[in-house]
Amino acid sequence: MHDAQLLRYSRHILLDEFGVEAQQRLSTSHALIVGAGGLGCPAALYLAASGIGRLTIADGDKVDATNLQRQILYRDKSIGAPKADSARNALHEVNPEVEVIALGERLEGGAIEHAVASADVILDCTDNFATRHALNRACVMHRKPLVSGAAIRFDGQLAVFDLRRAQSPCYACLFPEDAAAEDVACAVMGVFSPLTGTIGALQAAEAIKLLCGIGKPLDGRLQMFDALDGEWRTVRVPKDPECPVCAPQS
Repeated sequence: MHDAQLLRYSRHILLDEFGVEAQQRLSTSHALIVGAGGLGCPAALYLAASGIGRLTIADGDKVDATNLQRQILYRDKSIGAPKADSARNALHEVNPEVEVIALGERLEGGAIEHAVASADVILDCTDNFATRHALNRACVMHRKPLVSGAAIRFDGQLAVFDLRRAQSPCYACLFPEDAAAEDVACAVMGVFSPLTGTIGALQAAEAIKLLCGIGKPLDGRLQMFDALDGEWRTVRVPKDPECPVCAPQS
């Protein structure tokens, strides 16, 4: 690391649990963020500011005025622009050393598998179950860690599925693909702005821990946050031995 980097990341380096080695690992890592909305924006900001080497952001939407209440990468002048491009421009201003790749499309099919295969960690910041399950299947296939977040109204969820580990559950162990589930949009139900920042920032924290090999990641645990009452609850997520996605096929 050169002198300017040592200065920029000095507050990480001063941490005994982090230090220069973890910062160097982060600088050579690649994170994929799927969804550049309320969760993806703070997650991307903290990953870029922390010095990740490469950051791919995938989102096929354009910035809307209603996004500005919580999607903190965007400004009034961003309205009408592709989210992925606007996010890349904002992140370059935060940290020009980070390589930011903007994918202005909704990832589907082979594109999901390709994007997941090339990344070291995947952050699910989407708002629909179809994409969540497709990402999970790709992470299981390529044995990539998945950091999942969700936020609606005043309720947030955070979970990690470290699919590099054979004993780790996958997203489908918690939310089976064949279970009846209804996508709930912020446009219909609303969402508390700071809640998305809280969950998105924690997604970045879990991703950094996974990439740098520090601390105890949230693997196999689901955290639920009630922002209205300020209460957290944690539950264990066991691996489903009959999960059609991650269970060994006979």
